[in-house]
Amino acid sequence: MLIVDAHLDLSMNALEWNRDLTLPVAALNAREAGLTDKPDRGRAVVSLPELRRGNVGLVVATQIARFVAPGNDLPGWHSPAQAWAQTQGQLAWYQAMEAAGELVQINNLTALEQHLALWANAEPAERKPVGYILSLEGADSLVTVGHLERAHASGLRAVGPAHYGPGRYAQGTDATGGLGPQGRALLQEMERLNIILDATHLCDDSFWEALDHFGGPVWASHNNCRALVNHNRQYSDDQIRALAARGAVIGAALDAWMMVPGWVRGESTPRAMQCNLDVMADHIDHICQLTGNALHVGIGSDLDGAFGREQCPYDLETIADLQKIPALLTQRGYTTADVANLMHGNWLRFLRNAWQ
Repeated sequence: MLIVDAHLDLSMNALEWNRDLTLPVAALNAREAGLTDKPDRGRAVVSLPELRRGNVGLVVATQIARFVAPGNDLPGWHSPAQAWAQTQGQLAWYQAMEAAGELVQINNLTALEQHLALWANAEPAERKPVGYILSLEGADSLVTVGHLERAHASGLRAVGPAHYGPGRYAQGTDATGGLGPQGRALLQEMERLNIILDATHLCDDSFWEALDHFGGPVWASHNNCRALVNHNRQYSDDQIRALAARGAVIGAALDAWMMVPGWVRGESTPRAMQCNLDVMADHIDHICQLTGNALHVGIGSDLDGAFGREQCPYDLETIADLQKIPALLTQRGYTTADVANLMHGNWLRFLRNAWQ
């Protein structure tokens, strides 16, 4: 079955982790043997060959570069201009992968339909480019609101205004507060350009303000349920209902600390915490039960988001194992049509509506 994954940090892994994503996962991990500068060294689960092996034909792929003001202990860049430069380097990597035939940028309805037709034909997946929709995770790197139009011209089609902590345009995970004038101006420009609002990572205050001030398409690329794991990074039932009312799709994430309660970073292990793909199905099912249908949730794995096998479901060796999910959903009574919607159909319907 075709899979759409709405959140992967491909360029971050290529440039900051120095991973050649054209190689098999085993080769990436062998190259990292003995390295300790990142917690997931030698434990990667994502590469372009594995996406093809798992029939993950379309992804939402990020640019990401946080600005940190003095006193902010989060990792990041010391000026918006430096953050912008980092995102432009990431863009250059995506363009290099396009030139090599590894990726193809999907930024309008015609390109989407052509790409889906390519992946529907009988040619083996390993010969096909993976489609990517360019997204900006955290808007700090936009030096001015005017930079958004430049980014849009390069293919940017979705923006999450904040990431972790306080941001220049909105407040993110573990922070509090609203958007402010700059954030509202950003949303206005996003709406003018028909850029999708990614509500992921917005703190509660900024989340509700963003929904009030933005009239364009909204999705949540990678979020799980607060009712199952009580943390501000997750969505409350009221937020899930509000997103569904806007026609949003929420991407279920596979970061173990977001899947099971009580996870301790650097100490907990997936098997000890009984974190497997069935737990992901719990989060998917919770959203379906809340909304009364299977039309508002999909996959947003985040499987390369600065963690690897040490912090993802124990029954997932690589991202190709997302193909195990349809059987789990079928066992829970989801119909064939429901499963197709959850694996790709909901994201495709969203994009067709947003880009028509």
